[in-house]
Formats: sequence, structure tokens, C-alpha cells
Amino acid sequence: MTPTADHRSRPVLARRLLLAGTGAILLVGTVACSTDSLRRTADTTSTTTEAPATTVAPTTTIDPATLPQTEEKPTTTGDGFGRRMMALATAIITDDHSAGLPAFFPVEAYKQVKKNTDPAADWRNRLIAEFDVDTSAAHAQLGTGASSAVFLGADVPDAAVWVKPGEEYNLIGYWRVYGTKLRFDVGGTTRVIPVSSLISWRGQWYVVHLGAIR
Repeated sequence: MTPTADHRSRPVLARRLLLAGTGAILLVGTVACSTDSLRRTADTTSTTTEAPATTVAPTTTIDPATLPQTEEKPTTTGDGFGRRMMALATAIITDDHSAGLPAFFPVEAYKQVKKNTDPAADWRNRLIAEFDVDTSAAHAQLGTGASSAVFLGADVPDAAVWVKPGEEYNLIGYWRVYGTKLRFDVGGTTRVIPVSSLISWRGQWYVVHLGAIR
């Protein structure tokens, strides 16, 4: 039997379909491999972003007692004055003069003010020693219940004077005021403790004699 044109074309068509199918499979495999490779590359690649380093400048605190004196007249307003008077009152209530040292005239300032041979020793051995005695005496003045006393405030007379260099064995001037009063509530009774002398440093009041000046 003689093959017809239709019979002859069937093997050719089959081969073409086979080749096309194989090409499609190879193409799909190639795309799949490429995609998988890209996925693995993305998985193994990471980006790290670090915060820029910052440098904090160190802070420097300067002790005002080491700075030069000024002629600024002190006031009784501001947090500084309140904190110092509270420290002084705490020293009296607790009978512990060391609690009141923030309110006492600073030794570095005293070294600039006085012209004796060793101002630091005079400050420590005379003024602080007297302050210790005077603190205990003030505590006793509050009477029974002194340890539970409540500080009410400080009254500073408006009678400050500028002490010129040389008037009180001083090399430089300062403001001075006598007769400041500390008020306390002791069991419902108001009691007053006098402060003999405050003197200034750079516009701030400090205690130099709590009790009698000697």
C-alpha cells in the first residue's frame, strides 16, 4: 500500500512535537535554576547599617570658690540660697555640723579673702571648729523635740555693708550682714535661731559665724 501524504507527515509532526516539548522542559528547568540561584543569593546576602559613632564632650564643673570675687550684692531669692539655708537648718536639727558645710563660707574663697599665713588651717581649725560647737548649741536651743523640728525659713536683714579690703584682715572686699534669723516649728511652737554673720562670695550669702564672733 502506497503511503499517502497524510501518513508521511505524521512522523515529521511527532518529531517536531517531541523537540518542542524537550525545548520547553529545558527552558523551564533553566528558568527554575536561575530563579533558585537568585533566591539563594538573596538569602545569603545581607546589608548591615551601623549607627554613626557619636562623641560626647566631657563636662567640666568649676568650683565658684576658685573664681575671683565680685561686688554683686547677694539676694535671698533663688534656689541656691534656699538650698544653703536648708543645709544649715538640717545641721542644727540633726546636731551634725557637716550637714551644714554647703552653707558655710568655702575654704577656697577664704584662702583668697584672708591675709594670714595659712588661711586654710585657720578655716579648718578655728572657723569650722567653732561652727561645730555653735551647731550643737543651736540644736540645744530648739529644746525638746529638736530632732523633729521643721525649718520654716530664713530672714536676712536688709542692712548689708560692703567690707573694704583691710577692714577685717581681708585682702579683698565682700558683703557682710549681721542678725539673720532661722525660723523653726518645734511641736507647734515657733523658735528662732540667730546667725551672727553672713558674708558674700560672688553674689551669694554664706555663713561664717553661726554663734558669737570670737
